Amino acid sequence: MRNVIIIGSGCAGNTAAVYAARANLKPLVVEGVEVGGQLSLTTMVENFPGFPEGIMGPELVGNIKKQAERFGAEYRGGEVTAADLSRRPFRITLDNNEVVETRTLIIASGASARWLGIESEQKLIGHGVSSCATCDGFFYRGRPVMVVGGGDSAMEEATFLTKFASEVTICHRRDQFRASKIMLDRARKNETIKWLPNTVVDEVHDVAKGEVTGVRLRDVTNGRQWDQPVDGLFLAIGHIPNTKVFRGQLELDPDGYIISKGGAKTNIPGVFHAGDVQDRHYRQAITAAGAGCMAAIEAERFLEAEGH
Repeated sequence: MRNVIIIGSGCAGNTAAVYAARANLKPLVVEGVEVGGQLSLTTMVENFPGFPEGIMGPELVGNIKKQAERFGAEYRGGEVTAADLSRRPFRITLDNNEVVETRTLIIASGASARWLGIESEQKLIGHGVSSCATCDGFFYRGRPVMVVGGGDSAMEEATFLTKFASEVTICHRRDQFRASKIMLDRARKNETIKWLPNTVVDEVHDVAKGEVTGVRLRDVTNGRQWDQPVDGLFLAIGHIPNTKVFRGQLELDPDGYIISKGGAKTNIPGVFHAGDVQDRHYRQAITAAGAGCMAAIEAERFLEAEGH
């Protein structure tokens, strides 16, 4: 029987592990498919407090893991394939068919970015291909970039990138945009933003440099293809919260994000949330770390109230 199981090993999960371990709860962290979360896909992180020269994403999340392990947190590879939250102790099934029981559960399984799914894109994630303008926009000062998407996120990302980039091109597969009128109007008024409707990205070029140098584009109305030089490609086509195994048990919004009941609480007592699995607005390493701290403190207080 575990006092606390933490699902996810990004900033939220690892920070929760630090706090839970220091409270002598001996947490078990199930690392998940994306070990280290989305930080494992980034390069330099320059906006995490305490690192004036910046720190590589994998190093940052790895350091938090080491800190948690120093206090007694246990890590296990693999993912959760099933969860029974209908009664306590909660029963968590791992991908090796092992079933683990726990008094409390912290869900920090994150949200995975939607990608285009082309091989050249996957190869260059973290090397010019990004899903977070707030994280990586600074690196493209005075350089041309492209944003793929047609919703509010795409407009917000593109508008943010105009603070740095010499030119921002919005590429969307349709001629109509899903973005709200206010967000679309704001983007249209920005002279730095160019528009490519009815267009998709077929290939991402790196010209043997190991970083993005351009894209191969295709007009969906006539099939015409052409190359366009860009230094950065930002995907803003949504995120998928990793909550599939909790459907029908936890209260989720229509997109699958956990609905918070205040602080780090879910609709099930003893089950807590942390990070991007609930946060669809900020999605920053520092906010995820803060959420992990909150969830661990909530779990500790919950267990204390029960006399554990």
